Amino acid sequence: MNGTDFLQLDATTVPRGHRASWLTDAIRKAIADGHLSSGMRLPATRALSQDLGIARGTVTEAFQRLTEEGLIVPNRGGGTVVAASVAVAEPPAREDDEHPHVVDLSTGLPDLTAFPRTAWLRAEREVLSRSTDKELGYADSQGAPELRYQLAKWLGRSRGVSVDPKQIVVTSGVTQALSLLAQVLRDRSSDRGTPTLAVEDPGAEGNRRLLGYWIDRVVPVPVDEHGLVVSELARIDPTAVMTTPAHQFPTGVALSPERRRELVAWAANGGLIIEDDYDAEYRYDRAPIRALHGLAPHSIAYTASLSKTLAPALRLGWLVAPPDLHDAVVTKKWATDLGSPVLPQLALAHLIRTGTLEKHLRTMRTRHRQRRDAAARAVARYLPDCTVEGIAAGLHILIGLPERFDDEDIARRAAERGIKIHPLSLHRATPGSPGLVIGYGAHPPERIDHAIRLLGQIITGSRQDR
Repeated sequence: MNGTDFLQLDATTVPRGHRASWLTDAIRKAIADGHLSSGMRLPATRALSQDLGIARGTVTEAFQRLTEEGLIVPNRGGGTVVAASVAVAEPPAREDDEHPHVVDLSTGLPDLTAFPRTAWLRAEREVLSRSTDKELGYADSQGAPELRYQLAKWLGRSRGVSVDPKQIVVTSGVTQALSLLAQVLRDRSSDRGTPTLAVEDPGAEGNRRLLGYWIDRVVPVPVDEHGLVVSELARIDPTAVMTTPAHQFPTGVALSPERRRELVAWAANGGLIIEDDYDAEYRYDRAPIRALHGLAPHSIAYTASLSKTLAPALRLGWLVAPPDLHDAVVTKKWATDLGSPVLPQLALAHLIRTGTLEKHLRTMRTRHRQRRDAAARAVARYLPDCTVEGIAAGLHILIGLPERFDDEDIARRAAERGIKIHPLSLHRATPGSPGLVIGYGAHPPERIDHAIRLLGQIITGSRQDR
């Protein structure tokens, strides 16, 4: 196949920085339409880059994305071919979708099209080929020993969390980790009084609702430009406080060094800190901020998951509980589900051991930084009267609106235009300034720009209505 005739592509109209996504989308669509059939050989990356007039690295990046999606495969005889029996289709419409082409910016998802499918399948095959009969039986409810061993090394390298594998409990994401902790705290209330749990305000609405299911007293604590206002804990006197110190959700601020010391000092008097390290791997201005856990491991319950690193659907997370809570958490985990599925745990251990996970993260940091930049540029262009916060890390930004706006009304109008966003007020327990939480990780730059341009039109229209 000659690159000059390849799908009749013309890269001259595509801006720099967008060409890898453009080429990926074009080839993916050609496979879905049948223009590229199973077994068909693609042009060499060097030839295609020359014929299209774009960098070879751009073509290589597009081929890598399609390989990870399982749509194309390297041919042992040389070159790259369309995978056998591939099918690409739009997801079926859901009954609750209010718009046929909804752009969902409401969740802080990573780019799930980049999930390393080939590497994961390779890991699963490797795991199945060497798994013992014992490993295929009932496993330790605390988690597969091999994964806990690899996680201990991974957390030490990437997050500064120094733990023994025996301290780690593998969970079904952060959600289960919080549920286990809340239940343990509630169980202890029979001799210690009704527990009070402090949460950041604003803070993740889902976590606040989940904790409120298990614990009656969930009390908001304000967040400012330095993070959680620790001085407020003296007034509330909570049993525990939940915080996102490396990258606060949704404001994006990091807990300042002074506040970190204050919080550790508060916990020294018997309080528990629940640290949600939910997307700390994605830091764009400098090296990721280390986890709080290392400052007070006997007072901090540390939890994180693969939801932002690989995909939420894997339902894999981990919890490192303080020594005095560890046994109770393990017992509660056993009583809940006997333990998380073992084969995905062993596949993850393989990705960590081989360095595949770290390689994937390096790729994703670059990709997500480009999408972050696209979101920031679009806000500056289409929403010049608004502020942007939280751009240094993570997978979302916070757009601050002038006080005269109603963020819930803007979110409703956006939904009518096919743009799904979260108003900042959704994540507030008490009244505060309006804003919009925009998750950019799951969308290419072009779609982000389009969505924020529509937001600009909606906000302009909202201003004119007043």
